[in-house]
Amino acid sequence: MKIALIAPAWHDPLWESEKEKSIFPPLNLITLAALTPPQHEVTILDESLTDLDSDAKYDLVGISAMTALAPRAYEIADAFRARGSRVVLGGMHPSALPEEALGHADAVVIGEAEGSWQRLLADLEEGGRLQPFYRQEERPSLEHLAIPRRDLLRRDRYLIPDTVQTTRGCPFACSFCTVSQFFGHAFRFRPVAEVINEVRDLAGDVVAFIDDNIIGHPGYARQLFTELASLPKKIKWFSQGSLNIARDEELLRLAAASGCIGLFIGFESLSPGNLKAVGKSVNRVEEYRNAIKRIHDHGIAIEGAFVFGLDEDDAGVFERTVKFAQENRLEAAQFGILTPFPGTPLRQALEKEGRITSNDWGQYTISKVVFEPKNMDPQTLQEGFNWAWAEFYSLGSISRRLGLATRNAAILWAINLNIRKRFNHFLEKLRSGSFTLPRPSLAK
Repeated sequence: MKIALIAPAWHDPLWESEKEKSIFPPLNLITLAALTPPQHEVTILDESLTDLDSDAKYDLVGISAMTALAPRAYEIADAFRARGSRVVLGGMHPSALPEEALGHADAVVIGEAEGSWQRLLADLEEGGRLQPFYRQEERPSLEHLAIPRRDLLRRDRYLIPDTVQTTRGCPFACSFCTVSQFFGHAFRFRPVAEVINEVRDLAGDVVAFIDDNIIGHPGYARQLFTELASLPKKIKWFSQGSLNIARDEELLRLAAASGCIGLFIGFESLSPGNLKAVGKSVNRVEEYRNAIKRIHDHGIAIEGAFVFGLDEDDAGVFERTVKFAQENRLEAAQFGILTPFPGTPLRQALEKEGRITSNDWGQYTISKVVFEPKNMDPQTLQEGFNWAWAEFYSLGSISRRLGLATRNAAILWAINLNIRKRFNHFLEKLRSGSFTLPRPSLAK
């Protein structure tokens, strides 16, 4: 069979990539390609880098989508089905709303693909009759995972072409997060030796570990970092982790020694009440400043994630948060608007309270207000979000935060200037009217 695996492109100007280059390759799709028996011909189509031709002839088209990408994924699916291709949908959003997704596909893969994808292909080979839904009875083991088909990518089209996953799941249960719903609360990890073998064979020396919490199991993380540090080829790497790493001096030291240059850390809020309400009381606001200093002291940069619109947030939250991020010289920050994604406890709570104002999935980009905040109006939340990005990524702010740092200075400046460019593009489209924000009062 001829199989096309498609990653839909972002059409939100804050997140969309330029056609010349994207940041990361679609690791999920090249992993899916590795699960595909060799008699099939697989093509990877990353729409952020290439235009799609729905007239192209494929026996099977697989599309993976997060919630914000679901409308585009459905458009692509409908176009290929209209021309006779079989279409299967998978990923976060179809797994949360499989019945909805099935309206645009011949089958839906729910949850992780290992096992389900192979059964689906076998059904096609044995007579072409697909089941509507494919799902695992148990979470797949991460032992002997298929090595992603990186040979199907154009490496030169990605800023960070080498991405590796070492763990799945997250020990936390934040009410707004889809990770635990998709991968489960149980923390699973690959054998360290298998990770090391994969890293050793990578073409480059900069690696993004696509984990939701690379230090979720400290013992595993120690072993992994120790083995990475012993590799003959020294690498630089970054990943996502929790503030717990700042409480473990040995783990911090090992992370730095193994080549860690940056961590994406979810601070979420400066309000203990907000943290408790969303299920992330593991974060202790009174420890934030010292934790940041300890991480910085080991030469590890921090991109902090903050959520606006939580129930204790008022109109002053934007200035307080940006000031905190600037004073603590966070190398980067991601500000997001609270978003009730399908399948999350947050959505269930806001639906019960009648506070969701839009079910247009294309607006679920964490850059738009799709619910009624508790202590401010939607316009204040949207404008505060816009101000926070503009202020944090102003040239003066970038200069003050990065200062005269020499360690990885070129990378950090490049990241900040790239984000500044994307946000300015977001504002330009907004002001020109070519891009619009949801109108909550009319969307119910």
